[in-house]
Amino acid sequence: MFINKAADGLNNVCGKNVTVFRNKLGISQRELADKMQLVGIDIDKNAIQRIESGKRFVTDIEIIAFAKVFKVKIEDLLK
Repeated sequence: MFINKAADGLNNVCGKNVTVFRNKLGISQRELADKMQLVGIDIDKNAIQRIESGKRFVTDIEIIAFAKVFKVKIEDLLK
């Protein structure tokens, strides 16, 4: 049976890095959601929290937007 989760049981591999990069910017989850909306991604603070905790899948479009907001390479989010 195929289980669609990361090796650590989470639903994404970038959530921990989203937290790290958000903290480096010194912004809240709500502020990150606002910045994501400015680059065209309709996401709220609760979705950011679920991504960071690994409870929510992340689309490729969202990963690209996170990279733009954080000014990092996509690969940096997926390490």
